[in-house]
This record gives sequence, structure tokens and C-alpha cells, in this order.
Amino acid sequence: MKIKDSEILIIPGLGNASAFHWQSRWQDKMSTARRVEQDDWEHPQREAWTQRLIEAVNLAEKPVILVAHSVGVLTVAHAAPALVGKVAGAFLVGTSDWERPALADTYGDHGFAPVPLEPLGFPGLMLASSNDPTCDIAKAETWASAWDVRFGNAGEAGHFEPESGHGPWPEGLMAFAKFTQSLDPSAP
Repeated sequence: MKIKDSEILIIPGLGNASAFHWQSRWQDKMSTARRVEQDDWEHPQREAWTQRLIEAVNLAEKPVILVAHSVGVLTVAHAAPALVGKVAGAFLVGTSDWERPALADTYGDHGFAPVPLEPLGFPGLMLASSNDPTCDIAKAETWASAWDVRFGNAGEAGHFEPESGHGPWPEGLMAFAKFTQSLDPSAP
């Protein structure tokens, strides 16, 4: 599938993606990309975030490719049952583990835990880092397996954000291009 023949939905994580973040840079470069906006970027709530994603997918007029980061990845996992048949694929990067008790202490009953362990129902690729402070790579790989998506170990990439050297992130863009080329243009 070619990027121009799809709608790219950018799904940032906690705090949104700054202008220096790879998601924002990609959005600026891809004419068919738009961000799934949230009312409260600082206090993610599963119900509100998944509903906003479902609404954005339902507004799409072309096959949808999701590009999610951090808790945005969990948003995709929770929304997946409502997205089957509407999403051509999901590029999932640097998931964060919202099953950690410390996050409940900080964000209250956010609703992202437990993380669903059913197949997403559409193709996906999850990239994880061996030194991501927000999620152990073994847990990310377990989730990818449960979701029936391909898994890639990106090595020591931190949390895939500008602070870990992932502003433009050309390697990620190449991986994304390769992923989109693997998708069926007639899907979903």
C-alpha cells in the first residue's frame, strides 16, 4: 500500500508529541496524515482516548494506517475490536506499561490496565527498545505476540522520543515505509 492511498492517523502518548518528536515531523511530511487529538494529554483515560480514536477512524475515507507511540499503543489495543475491518495496519512504537502500579498512583483509575491480550484483527508491527524505561522489552514482545503483530527489537533506543535521539528518526521512517508496502492495498 502506498502512503498517498491511505489515511495516516498519528496517535501520540502522554503529553502529546512535541514539534521535535518523530510523530510530529512525520505528520508534517505526509499529506494524508492527521493527529488523533485528545482533550487531556496529561491525564490519559482509556475510555476517552479510545473513543476519540474510533471516531477518527470512522471519519476516514481511505484505508487507515495507525502510527501509535507510548500509551497511544495501548489505546490502539483497547480500541481494536471496534476498528476491525476499518484499519489496514498499525505501526506501534515504544509502548508504555500502564499496568505498573506507580502509574495508578499518579494517574488514578486510567483504565488502560489490564492490557487486552487478544489479536488486534489487522496487521501490525511493534518496535520496542531494550532500554525503554517505560516498558520492559519482554512484556512488549508478549503483548505483540498476543496481539498477533510482528515484533522488532530496536536495540537501545530508549523511549523513541527526542530525548533519546529520535527527532527525525530516519530509520523509523524506513521501517514504516517497508511496513506500509507489506499491507494489502485492498484492505481493510
